[in-house]
Amino acid sequence: MRAEVRAFVAAGPLPDWDADEEETDRRDRQLRAIARPVTAVEARALLTCFGPDDCYGLAWSLLHLVETGPDPVLTADPGPDANAWHRRLFLRAANAGLVP
Repeated sequence: MRAEVRAFVAAGPLPDWDADEEETDRRDRQLRAIARPVTAVEARALLTCFGPDDCYGLAWSLLHLVETGPDPVLTADPGPDANAWHRRLFLRAANAGLVP
């Protein structure tokens, strides 16, 4: 796994809308430092970084980054209690016909 991905994952889930601007900017810089595409291992690790909301759009950037992996990272429905971003990733893959 590349150092940029390890650093992003080590920082934990994205903060919520209450995060200060400095933290949001730091996570944005970390996310932008990750070159696309990601590997399957990196995509799975990045799944742990979704927070409770869209973090001023950073969660969308993270979702699109995860989708650059070679295969859908979620191949089974994560269930109704899963993180909304995990559900969104699965539904996008299902709607594209990539998973049953």
